[in-house]
Formats: sequence, C-alpha cells, structure tokens
Amino acid sequence: MKTKSTEVALRSHVSALADRLEVPGVAVGVLVDGEEHVAFHGVTSVEDPLPVDEGTLFQIGSTGKTYTATAILVLVEQGLIELDAPVRTYVPDLRLKDEQVARDVTVLHLLNHTAGWDGDLFEETGEGDDALDRYVQRMATIEQVTPLGTRVSYNNASFGVAGLVLERVTGQPYERIIRELLLEPLGMRRTFLFAKEVMTYRFSNGHRRSQDGTIAVTRPWDTGRYGVPMGGLISSNVADQLAWARFHMGDGAAQDGTQILTEETLHRMQAPTVSDPGNALGDAVGISWLLRDVEGTRVVAHGGDTSGQHSIFEMVPDRRFAVTSLTNSGPNGPEFNEQVIRWTFQAYLGIEVRDPQPVRLDDETLAAYAGRYETIAAVFDVTVGGGSLILGYTIRPEVLAQLGEEAPDDPPDPLGILPGEGDRYVVTDGPAKGERGYFSRGHDGSVDGMHVGGRYATRVR
Repeated sequence: MKTKSTEVALRSHVSALADRLEVPGVAVGVLVDGEEHVAFHGVTSVEDPLPVDEGTLFQIGSTGKTYTATAILVLVEQGLIELDAPVRTYVPDLRLKDEQVARDVTVLHLLNHTAGWDGDLFEETGEGDDALDRYVQRMATIEQVTPLGTRVSYNNASFGVAGLVLERVTGQPYERIIRELLLEPLGMRRTFLFAKEVMTYRFSNGHRRSQDGTIAVTRPWDTGRYGVPMGGLISSNVADQLAWARFHMGDGAAQDGTQILTEETLHRMQAPTVSDPGNALGDAVGISWLLRDVEGTRVVAHGGDTSGQHSIFEMVPDRRFAVTSLTNSGPNGPEFNEQVIRWTFQAYLGIEVRDPQPVRLDDETLAAYAGRYETIAAVFDVTVGGGSLILGYTIRPEVLAQLGEEAPDDPPDPLGILPGEGDRYVVTDGPAKGERGYFSRGHDGSVDGMHVGGRYATRVR
C-alpha cells in the first residue's frame, strides 16, 4: 500500500502542473488498494473565484455514458432488457434515414459505438420530461456513415437513444432512474443531473485559454436536458468518482451490502465487445467502457469534455487502482489530464506510459493522406509540410450555435505515421500530444476516411 508520502508528492505534482499549464482549477483523486489520495488546486472561476476543495463539483462529461450503460445492465439482470434485442423492442417508433438500420440496431450497438450513424447531433429539445423523445425523433434526419456494426465511431446520439430505452422500459424520467438505481444505493450524494441541483453547491465553471494566453469563462454552462444520458450535464466531485470506481472494481454490491449488479456483469462490461486498434478511444470497446493495454496491463477508462471542462476516469482492476482528474479549462485541461495519468501510473503502479515513435516518410508518401474529411460536427483538413502531416479542424457554425460556443482557435496538430500496418498515426506535439488515430482505405486501396478523436470522418476530397 502506498504511503501518505506518495499523496504529498501527488499534491505537489498536481499544483506545479496546473500552474505550468495555466489551468484555473483541478481536482484529482487516486484509489489504490482501497486507500484514497486526493489533490486540489486553484479556483472554480477566474471571474468569481472560490478555492477548489473536496466538495467542488465539476462536469464529468461523457463518463456519464457509463452510468447509462450500467443502469441498462441493471435492467438486463432484472429481465427487462436484452442487449441483443432490437432497439425497436423498447422504442417501436424509432425512425432513422436507413430503415434497415432502424429495424436491426440492437441495444448493444448503442453501448459500444457501432451503430454507424453520425453521432454528434446536438439539438436543444427543451427541459420537459419529453426532451429525449423529441431528441430521438430528430435523429431521423442524420446520415448513416458506416454499415451497422462494422466500425467503431464515437456516438453521442446512440446514448440519447439508450436513455430513451431506459425511460420507455421503466416509465420514469432518465434522471430519476439513475438516481434510484445507482446514485442513492452507492451513496453518491454529490453527483447531480440538473443544473438547479448543482447551483446550491460549490461548482466549477468551464474556461478556455486563447493562443494569446487569455483565459475566459465559457458559456452556456450546460448543454440541455437531451444530453444528460450522453454525460452532457452530470456533475460530480472526486469522492463520488472514486466511489464509482470502487463499485466497478468490486463485486457489484454497494457499501451497505445492496447488490446492484453481479460481479460477472461488471466483468462483462469491461470485456471487449469490439476491437479497433489505433483508435483514440483505445484498443477495444466493452459495454460503454473504453479499453486499452499499457505495457501489458489492461486499462478500463472513460473521460469527458463539456464546454471548458475536461475529465478523465481510469481504472486498472487487476491492480485495484483508479485515478480521476477533473479540470476546468481547455485546451490545456486534456494535456493536464494526460500528464496526471502518466505520473500516477509511474508513481503508484511502476508503469511508464511511452509514446509510440512514428516513422520518417517523405512528403510524396505523406501526400496520400492529405485531404478534407468531414463529420456531422466538424471539418478536418490534413496537409503536408516539412516531412509531417498537419491536422487542422473547424467546428461547423451550426454546431457552435447549438452549443452556444465560440469557434476555438487551437493550433493545428502535427501527425506522425506509426510503423506497421493499419495507417495508424499519433499526434507528436502540442496539447493533444500522444493522441492516436488511423486512416482507412477503400476497396481500391486509396485513403477514404480517417479516425480522429474516436470518430470516423469521411474523406470528401
């Protein structure tokens, strides 16, 4: 068991790293052999600063997807849902552009990011109990990008459908389901799904740092009720995140003995359902969990990004270890989180996280990858310069308008092609250093798409 001296070192490292990267506020928690180590630094907001402490709430973003999936597995064990059943078993009015996909898509397709439709549909549908119903109705307008079940592509919209499955099966609003099935039994009393709950506690505002060094609060604070099953609003503190880790690395029982899931089902969630080496999400996807191997050690993870708030949540079940890092500024928050992962893995597990080394290629060879790639939410331009690929991106104006955000001014990312098969790449410098992806090829052997940020983008030129 690690001693308190390791916690002192953690706190020192967290403070120094947050200052260096100019992240206004951070909260970090480590669970190792049942012992909790925590570190807090900075303030909740540059406009109205309060110290970040053990009670401060941060938005956890897409880690909330694991709550949706866990709740579905509770109902699977109760015999109310089958993972391999068509979604229309529970949502018979599901309509998509591709009728065959609407007929055949299963609950598991929703939970492992293989549904294949454009996944980043962000549309405000009100704050009523019909928000998810109305959101899923609007999915009839989005395109099917890849054939059902054939490719991993990160899919927020799928979890909107999964949230509606929960509502239709139980007859209850999503938020009540999560609270009654998970949060209350686990004693997670500082995890909230409504802004009106969060505002009665100390909470963090998101920020964005411009290239000129200016740090400003991002607005709006939330993305609307439709996004809660995707993790768009869920706020939590470090203690509750470590409680979530204890549960998912345990035997399925709450601390008071209440059996929420069987241990077998927890292990099933953490086992690969689809493999996708080279993906930014990891090497495989379980049931909502994102899986990768680090120096031969299986890591079960998620993380989340909302407007100016960035978090990570990683477990190493075989070592009884977990780490969560909550930050309130981009684009430097993700860089902070990545460095925290590296430090904690080394300090607590003796595992060094190494960056893969790209091969040197000439500009003529790299030109095969250059082009424009698109998703429903963004346009990615890959160019060649000085023996490297350069990736720039633009978020579509209509998406920014829906989210209420301004266009980011992030610098482009340099990409290096990795050795071996699969046209895999790694970001070689900048805040996203170490992030991975790959290019795809069509039947004629030419590059026809790329995986970036876990999403499949189609080449358009």
